[in-house]
Amino acid sequence: TTLVGYLTASFMLSSLTSRYILEQQTIETVWTILPAIILIFLALPSLRLLYLLDEVGMSCLLTIKATGNQWYWGYEYSDFKGMEFDSYMLPEDTLEAGQYRLLEVDRRMVVPTKTDVRMLITSNDVIHSWAVPSLGVKVDAIPGRLNQTSFM
Repeated sequence: TTLVGYLTASFMLSSLTSRYILEQQTIETVWTILPAIILIFLALPSLRLLYLLDEVGMSCLLTIKATGNQWYWGYEYSDFKGMEFDSYMLPEDTLEAGQYRLLEVDRRMVVPTKTDVRMLITSNDVIHSWAVPSLGVKVDAIPGRLNQTSFM
C-alpha cells in the first residue's frame, strides 16, 4: 500500500512523467471490469443450482426432528404423537466384535424403505454434524437454527 501510494503521488506531482502513463484508464477499466463480468456469468447458474438443490419437496411422507445434545441425539417422529427417544453412544467396554467405536448407539433411528423422509435438524448446545454416509446426507446441527434435508 505504501509503495503504490508513493508511486501514485510521485507520478501526479512530478513534471517529468509522460502524459501517456497517466492516461491509460481505458485499459485499466477493461481489465478490471471484464473479469468481474466473467465471474458474474459463472456464478449466476451455480447460485441457481445451489438454490434448487437446497429445496426440499413438500411431498414427504415422514418428518423426523433430530436434536443434537452434548453426548447424544434426540429423535422425534413429528407425524406420530408421543414418539420420541434419545440415542446414546455405547461405551467402549460394551462393544462387540465388528462394532465401530463412537458410532454404535443403544437405540437407532429407524426409517421405512422407499419413502420420502424429511429431516429437521437442530442443536441444543454446540454445533454437531448429523450424517448418514450411505444415504449421502450430512447436515450441520446449529443451535437456534432449524436445518432441513430430505432423502429416500
